[in-house]
Amino acid sequence: SNTTPKMFLLTGIPGLEEMHRWISIPFSTAFAIALLGNSTLLYVIKTEPSLHKPMFYFLSMLASTDLVLSLTTMPKMLGIFWFKAQAIPFEACLVQMFFLHSFSIVESAVLLAMAFDRYVAVCHPLRYGSILTGSLVVTIGLLALLRASVLMLPLPFLLRRLPYCHSRVISHCYCEHMAVVKLACADTRVNNIYGILVTFLVGGFDLLSIGHSYLRILRTVFSLASKEEKLKAFGTCLDHICAILVFYTPAILSSLIHRFGHRIAPHVHILMANLYLLLPPVMNPIVYGVKTKQIRERV
Repeated sequence: SNTTPKMFLLTGIPGLEEMHRWISIPFSTAFAIALLGNSTLLYVIKTEPSLHKPMFYFLSMLASTDLVLSLTTMPKMLGIFWFKAQAIPFEACLVQMFFLHSFSIVESAVLLAMAFDRYVAVCHPLRYGSILTGSLVVTIGLLALLRASVLMLPLPFLLRRLPYCHSRVISHCYCEHMAVVKLACADTRVNNIYGILVTFLVGGFDLLSIGHSYLRILRTVFSLASKEEKLKAFGTCLDHICAILVFYTPAILSSLIHRFGHRIAPHVHILMANLYLLLPPVMNPIVYGVKTKQIRERV
């Protein structure tokens, strides 16, 4: 049959089905930490007047994005681990995929915006307030959402046009684009090319822009007179650097394993893909909570 399937089945972590109950313990713990940490971060930023600054507005966007990513994937994943609730309607699969990939792009854009914030703070401190106005921060947030929506909107339509006459089983914990594409029994070059283009355009542009910002920051830091000034200036960027590493390192490793690691066991790839979704929502509140005095004291 070439009709659009009503349901897909998510396997969870292939090869480790017997251990799903045990695997659910660290996953559910991480989910609880992500919900509590990011909700606390949003509450503290909202209620603490001294945090009503562009840097913390961007941090609020980051926390909101992490909450959406966690809520998009983790409830279904835990349902698979605990209750073997593997079935997911085709339309729900497309919706999950849209939110998952869209907000991953939003998170990348927010990290880029935070790099720009640090660049202005270090390189043009006297003009910080005049450059990063409230209206500019709102515009950046809206543009991040718009870019992600425009880039991801074609995905559901590209998948709906494909016939699915093979297996209905997705070897994953959630509906990821390429995992669904593999089930199609037609020419999928358009989907493959579009996925690669978006990955390289978004990831390449954002990483190059972040790298350019930090080159300018390092040049300014090294031009400072005393060692104390250098450490203080670089210290303001340390939490953001940690957030970049936490987000991009699992993403790059997962992408490399997916495209080139054909000899690597499937469960390793799935675990790495889950780490890419779990690690940033868990670590970002901890990093910023420890590093930021106002947040630390309120908590």
